[in-house]
Amino acid sequence: MDSIRDKRGYICDMDGVIYHGNRLLDGAKEFVQWLLENDKLFLFLTNSSERSPRELREKLARMGLDVTEDHFYTSALATASFLASQKPNGSAYVIGEAGLVKALYDAGFSMNDVNPDYVVVGETRNYNYNHMEKAVQLVSKGALLIGTNPDLTGPTESGIAPACRALIAPIEMATFRQAYFVGKPNPIMMRQAQKRLGCAASETVIIGDRMDTDIIAGIESEIETVLVLSGVSNKNTPNLFPYRPDHILNGVGDIPS
Repeated sequence: MDSIRDKRGYICDMDGVIYHGNRLLDGAKEFVQWLLENDKLFLFLTNSSERSPRELREKLARMGLDVTEDHFYTSALATASFLASQKPNGSAYVIGEAGLVKALYDAGFSMNDVNPDYVVVGETRNYNYNHMEKAVQLVSKGALLIGTNPDLTGPTESGIAPACRALIAPIEMATFRQAYFVGKPNPIMMRQAQKRLGCAASETVIIGDRMDTDIIAGIESEIETVLVLSGVSNKNTPNLFPYRPDHILNGVGDIPS
């Protein structure tokens, strides 16, 4: 535990680590207070593309946590940055929420449902057959298929819900094209996060609830890893994977305590 507390920088997932839906998880408030009181560098790194950093800040504020916008980095921001580097001032047909659309606008992209450069898919509760049909048509005509993250499911207050990879799968199957996913564990998002954090890998720890995104992202980036059991994983989950986290904790509240 001392090796975790001695780190200078903390990359922390949000869904299943800090909150479920609109419910703050046990120990999360104490963990954030500990980060602030000890002048730790930290970044909330989420594969969810639904909300902007401002909306995430406001969400935590409603739960009683005061965290500034610069502490948030999302797969929507990572996707927008990546696409802007690939095709500056490009266009996209977007299936997703406001956080993804805003990130693409801010990166210089325009919305286009006729002949876009990309079809970009993120989490959304407004997904329907018309969106799917339109995306299939555009990808078949040459648009490139991008997913904000490779998560199949995400935790909610009542269990799990389909996430980006589950939503994009019908488009892949109908077009015989494979999407490119920008979010964790893609090294692109991890490198962007480390640059924002300003810490070397040896000074950093990544905390998450998913073996297939958070933990493998840390291993491949040579960052110490902490799996918490407050989200989609339980104590048996690591046995299903050919790699292990450095630490397994019940929740982030175990770190300051």
